[in-house]
Amino acid sequence: MPWSPERRPSTVSTSSRPTSPYSPRGRRSSSGRGRGPAVTPLSTIPPVYFEEDFHLENPRTFDVISEKSEVVRPPRPPIKDDKHANGGVPEPALTGRKALATNAILQEKLSWYMDTVEIHLISSISTASKSFFTALGSLRELHAEAADSVQRIQVLRRDLQKIDKEMALGGLKIVNLRKRRENVRMLAAAVAQLRDVVGSVSRCEELVERGDIEIAADELEEVEKLMAGEKPSSQSSEGNEQDLPRQAIDLRRLKALDGASEDLSHLRQRIGMGYETRFLNDLLGDLRKHVENVSSDITLQRWGASFQRQRGGQRPVSMLSPAYMNIDSELRAQLHTQLTGLARARYTTPAATSFKSAVLREMKGLIRKHLPSSSDDDNESMVSVSTHSDRQRSQQEKSSTLARNLRALDPEDAYAMLVGIYTGISESLRRLSVQVKILLDIASGLGSSPVNGMRSPPRSPNPQSLDQATSGSSVSAMAQDEILQVLDMSSLLGQAVDIAQSQITKVLKVRSEQTAQLSKEEFLRYFTLNRLFADECEAISGRGGTALKTIVGNQIHDFIDRFGDSQRHHIVKLMDADRWDARDFGDDENVILKRILDASTKDIEAWVEVTKIWVPQGEKSPAKSPDGDSSANGNGKDKVRTAIIDDQKHILPESAMAMMRSMEEFEYLMANIPSMIQDIAPQLLEILKQFNSRSAQLILGAGATRSAGLKNITTKHLALSSQALSFVIALMPYVREFVRRHGQSNQVMAEFDKVKRLCQEHQTQIHEKLVDIMSSRSSVHVNAMKKIDWDAEKDSTDIHPFMETLAKETGTLHRVLSRHLPDMTIDMIMGPVFNSYRDQWAKAFEDANVTKESGKKR
Repeated sequence: MPWSPERRPSTVSTSSRPTSPYSPRGRRSSSGRGRGPAVTPLSTIPPVYFEEDFHLENPRTFDVISEKSEVVRPPRPPIKDDKHANGGVPEPALTGRKALATNAILQEKLSWYMDTVEIHLISSISTASKSFFTALGSLRELHAEAADSVQRIQVLRRDLQKIDKEMALGGLKIVNLRKRRENVRMLAAAVAQLRDVVGSVSRCEELVERGDIEIAADELEEVEKLMAGEKPSSQSSEGNEQDLPRQAIDLRRLKALDGASEDLSHLRQRIGMGYETRFLNDLLGDLRKHVENVSSDITLQRWGASFQRQRGGQRPVSMLSPAYMNIDSELRAQLHTQLTGLARARYTTPAATSFKSAVLREMKGLIRKHLPSSSDDDNESMVSVSTHSDRQRSQQEKSSTLARNLRALDPEDAYAMLVGIYTGISESLRRLSVQVKILLDIASGLGSSPVNGMRSPPRSPNPQSLDQATSGSSVSAMAQDEILQVLDMSSLLGQAVDIAQSQITKVLKVRSEQTAQLSKEEFLRYFTLNRLFADECEAISGRGGTALKTIVGNQIHDFIDRFGDSQRHHIVKLMDADRWDARDFGDDENVILKRILDASTKDIEAWVEVTKIWVPQGEKSPAKSPDGDSSANGNGKDKVRTAIIDDQKHILPESAMAMMRSMEEFEYLMANIPSMIQDIAPQLLEILKQFNSRSAQLILGAGATRSAGLKNITTKHLALSSQALSFVIALMPYVREFVRRHGQSNQVMAEFDKVKRLCQEHQTQIHEKLVDIMSSRSSVHVNAMKKIDWDAEKDSTDIHPFMETLAKETGTLHRVLSRHLPDMTIDMIMGPVFNSYRDQWAKAFEDANVTKESGKKR
C-alpha cells in the first residue's frame, strides 16, 4: 500500500531492515569495520523536513518529498487500433514519473531519514542523562534536610508556646496596667492643659475688651501653643507649671475644641481690628498733619521749581528737601509695631485694604473741605430751618445748592479754593507715596526678624503640616506679599489721582461760564494752576488726567473766543470815536512797542510774570499795561512824539495805538499759552482785518463824519490813516516772527502775509485818493482859467486867483504831508500830483484862445 507521513510501514525495522543500495547506512568504509556503525549526520536529510512551516498538504512540499512521483497510476488511454493494442507504451513511461506505491527507493529514503533522526535523539538523551541523575540525587538530599528543619521548627514552636504561656501573658498584663496608668496621667494632664486654655482665652478676651491688644496677642499665642502641645514661653501662674506634664499634648484634634477654634479666630480678628484702627489713625493722622503744616505757598514754589527745571532752569536750594520726605523715627517705629501686630493677627490684607479705601475717601474729603456749603441755612429763617432740615434735603437739592454757591464765588475766592484743593491733594499724594514706601520697607524687613506665628486649631487630622505652613517666617513672608499686593504704589496713587481729578472736573465744569468771563490775568493764573496740578498728578501717578485736560482745554477755547470778541468790540468802539488827530506816543506806548519788537526774538519776562503763581505778589514786578486813556495827549496842538520802528517815524492816531495795544494783548496771551497759538493767532488776524476794513470805511468812505462828528475828511485824516496802516504794516513782520518762533504752521504765516498785502493795498488807495483830490482841485482851476479873456486889457503883473489858490492848496498839501508822512511817501504822492498838474495845464494852455500880443504876455 502507499506510504503516508502519519503511518509508517511496520515491516521496516531499524535493526533488521535490509540495507538499500541508496541508503547511506549501506555504505560502510573499510576502515569502519570493527568500531561500530558511524552516525549519519543530519545534513544528509533534505532541509525541507526541518522548516517551521512544513505542511505535507502543501502541493509544492509534497512534490519535493515524493520526488515528483505519482500517487496513483493514471488510467491507460483507449487503444485506437490493433497495432498499438499489444506492446503499447504505458503512460508512466511516457511522462517519466513513477508511481508512489512502486517507488521502493523513495520509501527507503524516508525510512532512513527517520532512523537518522531517532539515532540523533538517542545520542542527545544519553549525553544529558548523567547531569539529570546528578540533579535528582541533589534534590533528594535537599528534601532530607528540609524534613529535618521541619522537625526542629516543631520543637521550637512547642518551646515558644510554653514560654508564652508561662511568662509573656503575665508580662503583657503588667505592660497594659502601666499603659493604663500612663493614659490616666495623660488624661489628667490634658484636663489641666485644657483648663489653662480656657483660663487663657478668658484673660485674652478681657485684655481685648480693655484695649491691651499687644498683651492680648501674646496671650493668644500662648493659648495656641498650649493647644498645639508646645511649652509656652512664659507661665501666667506657678500652679500651672506644676500641673503641666513633661510633654504637652496636642489638643487641636479634639472635637470638643471645634468651637474654641472659632472663638480664637474671632479674638484674632478683634485683635487685628484693633491694630487696624491704630494703623489707620497713625497713617491718616500723619497725612492730615502734613497737609495742615505745609502752606500752599510752599507747594506752589515746589511746583514752580519743577516747572522751571523742565524748561531748563535751575532748582532752588530751598526745594532740595521737601517736607513730605521727612518721616520721623517715632512714626516709623509705630508703623513697624502695627504691621508686626497685623502680621501676627493674620489681618494684613484687611488692614491694607481699609487703608486704601480710607485714602480714597480722604481725597474726596480734601476737596469737600474747601468747597462752599451745600445748604442755604445761612440765608433761611429759623422757621424754615426747622421745617426744612438738612436731613430732609435730597442729594439732588444739595448738589444744586452747591453748584449755585460755586457759581456765586468771585474770581479771587474761586482761585483760592482751587489753590487749597490742588495743593492739599498734591501734598497728600506726595506724603502717601512716602508712606507706602515706608510700609513696603518695613514689610520687607519683617521676613528678617522672625515673628512668633500664631497657630490656629487644625481643620485636618495632620497638625504638623499646618504648623509648618504657619511658622514665623511664613507669616512674615505672607504679610509682605499681602502688603505688596494690596498697596501697589502705582495702582493706589493712580486711583487716588483719578478720584481727585474726577471730583475737580465736576467743580470746574460748574464754573465754566464764570471762567470764560475772567480777566486776562485771572484766566492765565487759573490756567497755570491747572497745568501745574495736571503735571504734578502725572509726575506722581504717571497718568495724564485726560478729563481734567479736556475740561480746561474747552474753557481755554471759550475764553479765547470771548477775548477775541471783546478785543474786536473795543477796537471798533475806539475807531468809531476817534477824531483822527495825532496823539503823543509816550513812554508807556514805547514800552509796549519795545515788547512787541523784542518778542520776535526772545520771551518777554513781563508777559510771563503773571503765570509765576508760585512767586509771592510782593516779589513780582508787575508789567504796567496802559489803559489807553487819550485825554492826556491833548488835542493835537501840543508836542506830539512819534513811534519809531526801524528808524522810521510814525505819527499815529488813537486807533493805531489801540491796535498796537491789542496786538500786545494777543501776544501776551500767546506767550503764556503757547499750545493754543493755533487758536489765538486767527483771532488776532481777524482784528487786523477788521482794523483795515474799518479804517477804510471811516476815512475813505467818510464814515468818521457820522461816527465821530467830523465835518469832512481832510488831508490830515488821510495822512494819519496812511500812517496808521504803515505802523501796522511795520509791526506785522515782528508779530509774524513771534508766532513762527513758537512753531506754528505755514498756513498761519500765509494769513499774516495776506493781511499785510491788504493793508498795503489800502495804503495805496489812500495815496491815490490824495492824488485824485489834488487832480480834482486842479481841474476846477483849469475850468476857471478857461473863462478868462486873455485879450482883454489888464495889468500883466497881476496874479490870477485860480493859480494863487492852486499854489496855496498844493503848499498846504505838502505841508500836511511833511508833518505826518516820511519823505519817501511824500515823493510818492507829490510826484503824481505834479504830473497831473502838468498834463491838465499844458492841455488847457494849448486850448486857450489868444489873438493879441498882450494876451500872450499875460
